[in-house]
Amino acid sequence: MTLSVQIFGTRKSSDTRKAQRFFAERRIQVHFVDLMERAASLGELRRFAQKFGVRALIDPESRRYREMGLTAAARSDERWLDLLVDEPLLLRMPLVRQGHQLTVGLAEAEWREWTAR
Repeated sequence: MTLSVQIFGTRKSSDTRKAQRFFAERRIQVHFVDLMERAASLGELRRFAQKFGVRALIDPESRRYREMGLTAAARSDERWLDLLVDEPLLLRMPLVRQGHQLTVGLAEAEWREWTAR
């Protein structure tokens, strides 16, 4: 069975590019979803939120987060998920999925475990 991963991110995100390079160097098939061209679905984001929590998906350091003035925002998890679908630049990138295994952000140690199997 060949290993393949799905990477959600943007071409401008350095961590997304590092993830792409990590898997390319190991000759692992990558399906890249550029969030600027196609938003992640609510269902896809829910999958990550169930494992890590909605707050883990949000990048409070992102320029978009500051531009939108979200520092004092009190929202329910559902409202955050809806916002993340509409505003992908608020996401901590990359979101990487391999089967049922998921990571948020740069997670090379976990990716090494996936490739070692």
